[in-house]
Amino acid sequence: MRETEPWEALLESGRADERLVHDDFYGARSARLVSLPDDLGWSVRSALDRAGITHLYAHQLQALRSAFDGPTIVTTGTASGKSLCFQLPTLEVLTSDRAARALYLYPTKALAQDQARALHGFGLHQAIRPAIYDGDTPRGERAAIRKRSNLILTNPDMLHVGILPHHAAWGDLLANLAFVVVDEAHVYRGVFGSHVGNVLRRLRRAAAIHGTEPRFLLASATIANPIELAERLTGLSDFNLVDHDTAPTAARRVAMWNPPLLDEQLGVRASALYEAAEVFSELVSSGARTICFMKSRKGVELILRHAVDRLDPELAERVAPYRAGYTTAQRHEIERRLSNGELLGVIATDALELGIDIGELDAAICVTFPGTVASLKQMWGRAGRRGRGLAVYIAGEDALDQFFCRHPTEFLSRPVEAAILDPDSSEIYAEHLLCAAYEAPLTDADAPILGAQWREHAEQLSQAGWLRERATGFVPTRADDYPAARVALRSASADSFVLVDASSGEVFGTIEAGRAYATIHEGAVYLHLGRSYQVLELDLVARRALLEPFSGDYFTQAKRESMTYIERLADRRLAHGVTLSFGSVVYSETVLGYQRKRLQDHQVIDFQSLELPTVEFPTRALWYELADVLSTEPFPSEWLLGALHALEHGQIAVLPLIAMCDRWDIGGLSTNSHPQTGGPTIFIYDGHPGGVGITRRGFDQFERLVADAHRLIGECPCRSGCPSCIQSPKCGNLNEPLSKRGALELLHRMTVTPIGRRGPV
Repeated sequence: MRETEPWEALLESGRADERLVHDDFYGARSARLVSLPDDLGWSVRSALDRAGITHLYAHQLQALRSAFDGPTIVTTGTASGKSLCFQLPTLEVLTSDRAARALYLYPTKALAQDQARALHGFGLHQAIRPAIYDGDTPRGERAAIRKRSNLILTNPDMLHVGILPHHAAWGDLLANLAFVVVDEAHVYRGVFGSHVGNVLRRLRRAAAIHGTEPRFLLASATIANPIELAERLTGLSDFNLVDHDTAPTAARRVAMWNPPLLDEQLGVRASALYEAAEVFSELVSSGARTICFMKSRKGVELILRHAVDRLDPELAERVAPYRAGYTTAQRHEIERRLSNGELLGVIATDALELGIDIGELDAAICVTFPGTVASLKQMWGRAGRRGRGLAVYIAGEDALDQFFCRHPTEFLSRPVEAAILDPDSSEIYAEHLLCAAYEAPLTDADAPILGAQWREHAEQLSQAGWLRERATGFVPTRADDYPAARVALRSASADSFVLVDASSGEVFGTIEAGRAYATIHEGAVYLHLGRSYQVLELDLVARRALLEPFSGDYFTQAKRESMTYIERLADRRLAHGVTLSFGSVVYSETVLGYQRKRLQDHQVIDFQSLELPTVEFPTRALWYELADVLSTEPFPSEWLLGALHALEHGQIAVLPLIAMCDRWDIGGLSTNSHPQTGGPTIFIYDGHPGGVGITRRGFDQFERLVADAHRLIGECPCRSGCPSCIQSPKCGNLNEPLSKRGALELLHRMTVTPIGRRGPV
């Protein structure tokens, strides 16, 4: 008789009340094993034997062979043994050559800690001396690590700001650097990937200065363009690809869960956060070790709070949140409790999406679509390590989530996306060129690594006063400048605010400056580790916020005003009857104040005004003007603004499916009268200074963007919109029926307009 799974009762309940809209079962897959190669060194064979590894998966052997042939990227599924794919060649070199060195790069500190434990487990203590070198490494230990370690585990941030600017002190590593391993390479996309692409070029340049040309090994989750990603990240060509996954997979049940309808006329559904808390607490109570992923940090804290309210006190002590903004000690404590089984459940942002060993998990929940299919599969892959698992997708109210619930089979069979990055983005490239000039004078010898455009940018930086040309090459104007400190790889700014407990003076977290005005303004209610705090003061000069514990029955929501100013037109064409443009814009945003809303029913209590600085940055955008579409027939003026807004949000929702990016890497603005275009205009912009090519892809594939948005919002069969199409939840929830109706009418006019009737402008 088949053992009853701990989630059966939950799924039966979901079927009964129709919250479970689709479930499927995927059987286990057996491994394809091969023998250890005869030419593998004795030391490495002995280490594998101690670790209980007597055979390899076929793709691991392929990766071992490929690593010595040229640069290699391995892209296989979660839990497919990718670590051994790069451990074997590096261990082989380090055990056979005492002078050789290796560098492992991880996007998170937790992953580096996890890999260090795995390396120590091989027992090669005489030959392999791994050490973590990141922001948490005590300063007193750093010199000893540089001197004795032959395998450095770090992250791109520390490589950028702590190693490359001091490459002379790392001469022994760089002069003997045999392998550079870049793990979780699919994470390096968008603005982060564009920065890391430049950091890796600077690493290659520093190694060349010290006389080496290291081999590069990359490991990635499954993506559509692994070779392109590897080449754009490293600047190298002719990558070998290992993508045939021969590892076993556990049996997995996949469930799609839609919160119940509260208002059928408007398509309003219950909160996905409350639903996630219920599913999470039910699974934990039934004995399933569970991880729940939520993109937003605030969402993580809210799910935790609601789940704890539903759990017995003893179980409530065994669940925890995990997100950015916690201190090092807080993160390490949660990781420790996870790996040793003390915690039964964790609610996390995508910080735990990656391959850190957090023990044997039974269930993985993803709350709302995370932006890409690749990310969703990574999250789901965290469950099922004990031979069977449950993967749950809980839909939100927005149109894309509801679209997926209406087409579950199509959703589950969607191919993974391509990872987009642009290391040549002018602003990002210029920042790293300054860093490179600090590390060594820029000369024509750098062109093979930094690209032919280096001189043009260097001359522009020289005219701006940042560089000066000397006989040795371009060098920083100021000898005391430290450009790496000004460049944040993961956000628009290196600036951050510290969060201080007003009663004790203890620093209990940090937050990026770009999020501060809308999140920790005076009077804001802020959630941290499941507890509520109220902001007493936001000190813009000292870069700190004072908070105190809060027990009130309301939450706060910032209100902002935004604007885009067109600076330069780069491209323009006619598409779907609209004038479509692409170019440089300046985006500005001002937090005007905040609403206080009751926790129980989200009713507005009042509005408090604020006086905060306007934040602006240059970026790239696509925009289109709808004057011609609107002039074909009368359009109700009272529908216009809502219709534009609904159409903007529909296209923002589907753009991540075209360009592999996070939802928050893009933004939008719609207006019924833009001062520069003179009419109704919709903007979609890259959400980071300088832009990284996301909206360029949207411009190039605008026809698909329109078609996907049309299908998402709900194709209406008649010109004016029919009641069943407009009011039915089948069309997805765009909050206001008239906004949805107007968006459908605009899309209908754009769809029926002959494409290509006129040539490009």
